[in-house]
Amino acid sequence: MGIRESRASGRYLGLFSQFNASAPGNGLAWLRKLREDAFVRFSDAGFPSTRDEDWRFTNLAPLARTDFQRASESQRLPDAARIAALEIPKAACQLVFVNGRFAPELSRKENVPAGIRVRNLASQIGHNPEALEPHLGTYLDTGRDPFAALNTAFLEDGAYVHIRKGAVLEAPISLLYISLGGGAPVMSHPRNLIVAEESSQATIVEDYVSLDGAIAFCNAATELVVGDGAVVSHYRLERESTAAFHVSTLRMQQGAAANVSSHSILLGGALVRNNVNPVLAGDGAECLINGLFIGAGHQHLDNYMLVEHRRPHCGSRQFYNGILDDQAHGVFHGRIIVRREAQKTDAKQTNRNLLLSDGAQIDTKPQLEIFADDVKCTHGATIGQIEENALFYLRSRGLDEAVARRLLLLAFASECVDRMHEGPARSFVAEIIRNRVFGMAQRPPNEAPAGLRTAGRRNLGEAL
Repeated sequence: MGIRESRASGRYLGLFSQFNASAPGNGLAWLRKLREDAFVRFSDAGFPSTRDEDWRFTNLAPLARTDFQRASESQRLPDAARIAALEIPKAACQLVFVNGRFAPELSRKENVPAGIRVRNLASQIGHNPEALEPHLGTYLDTGRDPFAALNTAFLEDGAYVHIRKGAVLEAPISLLYISLGGGAPVMSHPRNLIVAEESSQATIVEDYVSLDGAIAFCNAATELVVGDGAVVSHYRLERESTAAFHVSTLRMQQGAAANVSSHSILLGGALVRNNVNPVLAGDGAECLINGLFIGAGHQHLDNYMLVEHRRPHCGSRQFYNGILDDQAHGVFHGRIIVRREAQKTDAKQTNRNLLLSDGAQIDTKPQLEIFADDVKCTHGATIGQIEENALFYLRSRGLDEAVARRLLLLAFASECVDRMHEGPARSFVAEIIRNRVFGMAQRPPNEAPAGLRTAGRRNLGEAL
């Protein structure tokens, strides 16, 4: 019996049947149908295998064979002092979720200004589901992505953010997702819906952390709907334990002249998959997809970008940097689709990687699919190591090797930070990146990488 049959129709069927009987809003016909249809799609597809082109570099067998359970509703909560240490200074508010469920005792919403609604999704389903129906489940492609289907099937809680027309929020909205062990391996499926109406502005930070080393599976999905002329910065910070499985999907729907920045920082997890899927559906929309992944040990960090240009005069920029050490494995699969109607598209895609050991590995595949004839599109990827001449220069100025390596790694990682807007979110993320890079630089250097593999363009001679 294969992975797909045993997992989808067996264990997950029992969990879904139990969940669906008492799920929030199960009396709403449209929501019940949304969940049931999604589970049928997941059951039909099962977990992807390396035979699927979008998953060819990632083996999900360790995830598929683990017997995950839904978290108990009477789960313990972490100490408030530990949560305080994870807060973003000067954030407008912070919603905290433990194993996918809202923890009001640990959250704060006192600084949310008028014109902006922030609450947990389960509460919104109970009090005003009519506001959700036009958007929830409309944009996420459950037919293409089995994990999006699995998330929708177990849709229970997460964040609901509604930014009204013209509202401007300077301080970030912080959404903190905590994985906490409770005996058996636990799974959670946070679902977020963020609606930014016309000419609004906001910054959203999703932060995924573990407070212990227990095995956990977090399968998160966010639908971000950005109206005409709105400006939104979205951050996803993943820093869970190296016993965690993490799959996240960000689906962005952009209106005319909407400007969205997506910043993904992957630092933790045993097996991580980061999906970013912007759809530029309005004339003149702009999108920045910016990311950094840092792995060591046996971490596997997979980044899949699918950018779809549907309308003319739109621009997208993808910049992803990777730093890998030990036996870590990174993946970058960036795909840009330019539809026939999307004339005057301007799209660029760049992936740059540093391998710090002979056992580290990166698979990179930049990809363009262009159906319009008046466009400007470029893509490329580089793989290399710390530049010996630069290291020698710094050491000749009196710096020891660890400090010199630290400065060079930080400069490479800071390319990601430099693309973020100034403010509390950037400062918060920059400090976390700095600490991670400094810790990595303290380790003794390994041999120069050997056997580098790439499915895209290779340029080992370019200094990084």
